[in-house]
Amino acid sequence: MSAVAVLVVIGAGPRGTGLLERIAANAPELLGPGVELDVHLIDPHPPGGGRIWRNAQSPLLRMNSMAEDVTMFTDERTTMDGPVRPGPSLAEWAADPAAHPPYLPVEDPAVAGELRDLASTDFPTRRAQSGYLDWVLRRAIAELPENVRLFLHQDTVRELTGEPDGPQLVHLADSGTVLSADRVVLALGHLDSAPGPDTAEPRDFAERHGRTYQPPAFTADADLSGLAPGEHVVVRGLGLAFVDLVALLTEGRGGRFTPLPGGGLRYHPSGREPVLYAGSRRGVPYHAKTGYRLQGPPPPLPRYFGLDLELPDGHIEFKRDLWPAMAKEIGFAYYHELFHGHPERTALPWDAFLADYDRHPWHSPERAELVATAVPDPEDRLDLERLDRPLADLRVGSPAELQQHLRSHLRADLARRSDLRHSADLGAFYALLSLYGHLIHLLPAHPLTARSTAAELDGWWTGFFSFYASGPPGFRLEQLLALSDAGLLHFLGPDLRVDLDEERGTFRASSPALPGHHVHGTALVDAFLPRHDLSRTNDPLLRQLRRDGRIDEELLTDPDGHTYRSGLIRTDPDARILDPALDGHPHPGRTALGAPTTTRAPAAFARPRTDAPSFRQNDAVARRLLTELQKED
Repeated sequence: MSAVAVLVVIGAGPRGTGLLERIAANAPELLGPGVELDVHLIDPHPPGGGRIWRNAQSPLLRMNSMAEDVTMFTDERTTMDGPVRPGPSLAEWAADPAAHPPYLPVEDPAVAGELRDLASTDFPTRRAQSGYLDWVLRRAIAELPENVRLFLHQDTVRELTGEPDGPQLVHLADSGTVLSADRVVLALGHLDSAPGPDTAEPRDFAERHGRTYQPPAFTADADLSGLAPGEHVVVRGLGLAFVDLVALLTEGRGGRFTPLPGGGLRYHPSGREPVLYAGSRRGVPYHAKTGYRLQGPPPPLPRYFGLDLELPDGHIEFKRDLWPAMAKEIGFAYYHELFHGHPERTALPWDAFLADYDRHPWHSPERAELVATAVPDPEDRLDLERLDRPLADLRVGSPAELQQHLRSHLRADLARRSDLRHSADLGAFYALLSLYGHLIHLLPAHPLTARSTAAELDGWWTGFFSFYASGPPGFRLEQLLALSDAGLLHFLGPDLRVDLDEERGTFRASSPALPGHHVHGTALVDAFLPRHDLSRTNDPLLRQLRRDGRIDEELLTDPDGHTYRSGLIRTDPDARILDPALDGHPHPGRTALGAPTTTRAPAAFARPRTDAPSFRQNDAVARRLLTELQKED
């Protein structure tokens, strides 16, 4: 090992920034005064925000979290070995940036104005978040001890070579520099992949007929110029990418929303908008974010789904071994808030209810009977199946009836998410956050020999979590309603099917909710993020490592028994890369964090005081790296 230890972190977005913050916090304890460390942080995009949170994007694109719910800092509830270094949330920092050194005025006057006017319950623009992340990085740099030096490289890594027991050579594409490192961390964040085989048919169809097809993409980077004014566009997906797409194709093309006297919005078209026909598996947009706080004390979580959960020694099956406890945890937090925040709508004392609730399995008739007795109004009872598939078995007789049904659904969701009477929904939200964090803790200790479990976690569970807990701010649903009223947005319903009509040269969309009815579009947009796939990655470093047989993908089996690759880089519980050339053992010098890895802790920032998995992982990895570098010096 060299006289000066060298750590290279590839990726300077929120994950790389969070790791650097933990290195700064832990280095005084773990690096002796005689040990020097050089840290190289590499990213082609501006450091701090990286690509996804860069300043140079439309101000129409917003976060789906309130400013007070975004932090990059550990706190007293973070379960870790390293020291807590408290820091402000985005809202606290924006309220008075000068109070938080190192202070540097935000250069972009538009962003500075956004931050100055930002309320704690506002949903900030993504470029406002870039200002916060830039400051977090500068604070982390300022807190590095004297024996740790930082070097920033605005460059792309094209190759990583070197023997496992020797220096790791990091080859930079633009400068031609080769860095020799003792440890390398891949903190690459969300990555693009080339269009997959499932997009081949619509791509070929669009080319043959002179139509437009937009495959899955990060909406901020998608080329939407091919969608002409007035063109009928079929959209698959009603999640956050869909919301961004709508913003860019409406306000982004000169339209505007104005408030109506009795509430709601009216849309004033510019004449440049296409006409959107949108559907998905569920057929409805994600639930709006809640606009209230808990009325009772926070539910004490976890209760049923913690690290002490008893699991079989062998195969873990999601529906059998995980979901019953997960569902019961959601129900516990929901009813905890209902009983404490709205006791007048319950018929039993909380302690009596909880004693029986503890005893009965989630799927048991006894549990259902208990809830029916204790919660008189059926609308106050938690129905997870109805939440997951709100339009199941829906059948209507006309397109107008379908639009009316969907508009009523959106209005009801907006009303529920802004009415304190329904704050139990927020209790369930806190349970979902707890489940998400404990799954990250729990699964590495129990190998997924039943590979379908990981498939369902990445598939159904992630989809349900996002649908319920990661939706847009309420004003976005109000905008969708206004666009529907203006005739620029039509809902297609659940279980959307899109066929290629060769005779007409159109994309034909239909839903079983409206039997016998089809919509024809001359463009198709897949409004969801691309699934990362190592075999199709656009990242030159991952392409090289895969080509050289130094990284591999997780192999999974879906619930139908079909085997497929998850697209995620295989890592061990300590985030070390499992190297196929080392018979699948961890590579001693290479670590990978974040979205494209099997550690499944992609969120780089979190709500304050929620014991975020990414913060725990950043701390553990930082301490491991510093300990290894100290020992090898």
